[in-house]
Amino acid sequence: MRRAATILALTAIVVGVGVSSSSAAVHSPRLARITRMGVLKPRSRGNHGGGSGNSLSYRGGVGGIGVETAPKVYLVLWGSQWSNDPSGEATILQNFLNGVGGSDWLNSVTQYCQGVSYGTTFCNGAGTAAGNPSGILAGTWSDTSTAPSSPSQSQLASEAARAAGHFANTTAAKNASAQYVVATAHGYSASGFGTSYCAWHSSTSSSYGNIAYTNLPYITDAGGACGANFNGLGPTAGITIVEGHELAETITDQFPSGGRLDGRGAENGDKCAWISGSGQAAAQNITPSTGTFGVQSLWSNASGGCVVSYP
Repeated sequence: MRRAATILALTAIVVGVGVSSSSAAVHSPRLARITRMGVLKPRSRGNHGGGSGNSLSYRGGVGGIGVETAPKVYLVLWGSQWSNDPSGEATILQNFLNGVGGSDWLNSVTQYCQGVSYGTTFCNGAGTAAGNPSGILAGTWSDTSTAPSSPSQSQLASEAARAAGHFANTTAAKNASAQYVVATAHGYSASGFGTSYCAWHSSTSSSYGNIAYTNLPYITDAGGACGANFNGLGPTAGITIVEGHELAETITDQFPSGGRLDGRGAENGDKCAWISGSGQAAAQNITPSTGTFGVQSLWSNASGGCVVSYP
């Protein structure tokens, strides 16, 4: 986790919502500030919170927003380099995100809320709860411009803001529950992938409002370090284990660190990362209508531990 600040100009596309392919630029929203990152570490570096006690508490929100009350996910396949997709990650991601909304696995996020006092642990009906709707994937954009060979955090933030423009999410209200998953192609990941991190999520302020985004590298490039064959779940399991981790964390801590964290700064995914074996806390397969996918467990205050199904 670290902080970075910069002032950037970027191009954005304003087109319709849905699956599309384009690299044209129309106008330039201002990108003002990039916030801290929530990082999923590789297996060799252990899990962040160890699945121990110490419940998640509310950190007051950013601009009144701490959780995603009506989450919408926008998948960005960044770069013409996606023409080479040896592990089929684009299809796996789309199938996972098309099916995981409304699942028992993701439902633990709904116990967390915003609009309550700083430090609140249990909502007990107060505030506005995080959502778990079906159809959580709101659109996919194949941006066929040429992506950098090793994009910086600033470039990733810029691409997320361009995606907001592409999907016509050009107001703060439209980005209040949106997250942009910026997926980079095989061999084109940001520096540190597979050694310092598997993925991370962050946010940036812009003329479109605050924008939540995930840096999702081409996960199978890291092999076992980022989940290949983890807990016997198969060579592509890491793709959805990692994206599921970032998805759930962004829903419960949309603009880090204004949402739900424990006393050590761990989010609901961090506390349960890379748990092997069997039982409710262990990584395992789930089977929504769109396929079978490996996922990790998520922290539940109500359960006092890591769960793959809630309630």
